[in-house]
Amino acid sequence: MKRLVFLGFVFLAIWAWRYQPPARWRGMPAAKDPVQTAAPLPARFTAGDYTVTPLANYSITAVVLGRERYRFDPSAKLSPVDLALGWGPMSVAGTINELRISQGGRFYEYRWSDEPPLEVEQIVCHSANTHCLPADDHVRKDLLAVRRHELVSLTGYLVQVTNAQGWIWRSSLTRDDSGGGACEVLWVTGVSHRKL
Repeated sequence: MKRLVFLGFVFLAIWAWRYQPPARWRGMPAAKDPVQTAAPLPARFTAGDYTVTPLANYSITAVVLGRERYRFDPSAKLSPVDLALGWGPMSVAGTINELRISQGGRFYEYRWSDEPPLEVEQIVCHSANTHCLPADDHVRKDLLAVRRHELVSLTGYLVQVTNAQGWIWRSSLTRDDSGGGACEVLWVTGVSHRKL
């Protein structure tokens, strides 16, 4: 009997972990595309053992499609959380509800059952996995408070990060790419978020 109760708890825990409540808002809460500009940019700077080179100014308001906390991977201290973000048609609740969204290993993935709710090119161009590098402890605290299906606004710099061992983490500078190297690496200087 104890074994059955234990297995029941395990099943419920897995279900609760995997369950994604549906989005319920109306309209398109993040209608505008992210804004990326080239200048002026600060000079490169150090953050612990890393050298950070700003590549572009960047600001985005988007719906949080997914949130993944990192504690143990090599870049976790620098980037404690990834946010999968959707804007334009990828901020519409009906679209999001037809996708199964997951994150892991610093990647963001989406799947659908029968037909995609949008053309795949539209999904690619209106969503992105964003590696969030907080500029200070206050920003870090705010980033860690962001939850799935909230509306979030981020400002900062798309960056390239390197270390003395030759490791390079470079942000994508376009919204129409996918796969390895397509994520935004964002040095976050400002964050706000609210429930939808």
